[in-house]
Amino acid sequence: MALEQLSSNKTFDGQLIKYKFKFNLFLPANAVNGTNAQKGGFLGPAAKEGIAILFPDTSPRGAGVEGETDSWDFGVGTGGLLPECDDPKWSKHYNMLTHVTIELPQVLEAANVPVDLTRQSIFGHSMGGHGALTLYLSSILGGVKQYRSVSAFAPIANPINCPWGQKAFEGYLQGGVEEARERYDATELVKKLGSAPVHILVDYGTGDNFFKNGQLLPENFLRAARDAGYDEVQVRVRSQEGYDHSYYFMATFGADHVHFHANFLKA
Repeated sequence: MALEQLSSNKTFDGQLIKYKFKFNLFLPANAVNGTNAQKGGFLGPAAKEGIAILFPDTSPRGAGVEGETDSWDFGVGTGGLLPECDDPKWSKHYNMLTHVTIELPQVLEAANVPVDLTRQSIFGHSMGGHGALTLYLSSILGGVKQYRSVSAFAPIANPINCPWGQKAFEGYLQGGVEEARERYDATELVKKLGSAPVHILVDYGTGDNFFKNGQLLPENFLRAARDAGYDEVQVRVRSQEGYDHSYYFMATFGADHVHFHANFLKA
């Protein structure tokens, strides 16, 4: 599929390019010569590290699935919470595992975009943070290890035990929460890794209302990781005092996450 460029803006000596294929791509200066994107505080640090960042839209737009826009915390609002939907109503369009791990890299490669697809890491925020954790852990369990590292801002870390996740799983999956327990919950997946090496960074704010009302549950993920034998070097879960769920939180710690991934992308 040919990529149609909609716009390009110079930033930090690189280019933030918007494509019609529903994503933004930041290319640092060394790549150019050889949403979230604007607000998250990642572009400057990425430019210094020479790292490209892909910002995909993790929910289908205009799919026309009945009920997909009826609720802010379901359908289009949470399309990236789990990788694949198997309920026939949703499965034609809501397949983010295939889209993110296979389709997008193929499109970039076919378009000769100047990025090194042999070196990938993944990060996300909120429901996308859980999606990132799930894709990373699932790839290790599947023997692929597509990503060198993963980080997440305020992820929904144990969705089978929170209202957001339960609503999504019961709606998207034929097997509901019990099916999700085996395949799509980061806290459950980290228990299964055995001694496989991991590189995980999670940040959440103690002032985040979604943390305070039990939607995020990062403490469950941390406990499961420690019980599985992972130490602070391998799995870092950091509470940031007073920060909320917003882009201001992400912008504050965005550089930390870029530098974290740079350690492994450049290794």
